[in-house]
Amino acid sequence: MKNKLILLIASGLGLGYAPLIPGTFGTLLGVLIYYFLRKLQWWLVIPITILIFLIAVWSSHQAEKIMFTRDPQVVTIDEVAGYLVTMLSFPNNWNWLLAGFVLFRVFDIIKPWPASYFDNVSRRGFAVVMDDIVAGIYANICLQIVRVIVK
Repeated sequence: MKNKLILLIASGLGLGYAPLIPGTFGTLLGVLIYYFLRKLQWWLVIPITILIFLIAVWSSHQAEKIMFTRDPQVVTIDEVAGYLVTMLSFPNNWNWLLAGFVLFRVFDIIKPWPASYFDNVSRRGFAVVMDDIVAGIYANICLQIVRVIVK
């Protein structure tokens, strides 16, 4: 029962078991979570994002132990954490949510350094999650640039 709960969390409420593109489904969960997070006071978003990061690190590490494999494909909670980092400081409207989704997925797929470093040494939950956090940082920087250009 404990292992099932851990895998449910690590898989982004089961979305990681999608037969195709589980990372994209995990990111969609991140979109949904961010949509509701931004309805809270802005100062609550950062600690909740940190909490989700810590849960992602813990559950990813546990999933690796349960599944006896490095960075299991079903683990998509890391995409949720990465997307939340992408969207930090952005308003809750569909233009930004979609732009963040696309940019995060691009950076998560191409894994520019140091994301590639974490992806290559992915052992334990921290490394599993950090490649997505780095992708989220790159995507956030791109969104910040777009915000400056658009204004």
